[in-house]
Amino acid sequence: MDYKKTNAATNTVTRDVMDLCNDTNNIYESVAIMGKRSNQIASDIKTELSNKLKEFASMNDNLEEIFENREQIEISKHYEKLPKPALTAIKEFEDGKIFYRIAE
Repeated sequence: MDYKKTNAATNTVTRDVMDLCNDTNNIYESVAIMGKRSNQIASDIKTELSNKLKEFASMNDNLEEIFENREQIEISKHYEKLPKPALTAIKEFEDGKIFYRIAE
């Protein structure tokens, strides 16, 4: 999934708890589902960011190169502007885009 194109809010929004537990009929299960999805999203974003920043790593850094690397700064700023993984997971859960199953 492309997390850059999500329409999740970038700030905290007050939500009705009863709306979040409509699908599962249990708020704790809903929170567990959203929490696990949030961890997946955070892991994917971290891996993607690490791979992009590896391009800028070099074995012999000097002080001038550290301060002049604008591309690395722009990439970092872009990822900082993305919605938090928890907010993205909540949006996906509200839209019904998360597949989950309850083992019984």
